[in-house]
Amino acid sequence: QVQLVESGGGVVQAGGSLRLSCTTSRLTFGNRSMGWFRQTPGKEREFVAGIALNDGGTSYADSVKGRFTISREIAKNTVYLQMNMVKPEDTAVYYCAASRISRNLVITLGDYGYWGQGTQVTVSS
Repeated sequence: QVQLVESGGGVVQAGGSLRLSCTTSRLTFGNRSMGWFRQTPGKEREFVAGIALNDGGTSYADSVKGRFTISREIAKNTVYLQMNMVKPEDTAVYYCAASRISRNLVITLGDYGYWGQGTQVTVSS
């Protein structure tokens, strides 16, 4: 059974930094994308950042461009989300996700078939 396990969430002050990690097991780390999504109560889950595992291509939501960085460490089957200059509006549950097999980077919620349990990020003002 495929597993995605997030870690690194917590409470951080506005302007600070946090790094989320997502480690996968029983998942072929080849031609697929890994993504980070977030969700707040009453709102739909939204795309934050994605990375194509084969070539490292990335994509970001406009709201996090220039502040967040997604990266991969293939040898450890791990994907990271470095969050810098965080804002109170970044407060959410962050989910790691793996897409179905695809050579191209995908960023749509429906393209992702495997999900982690989520990790809470709270940014205090």
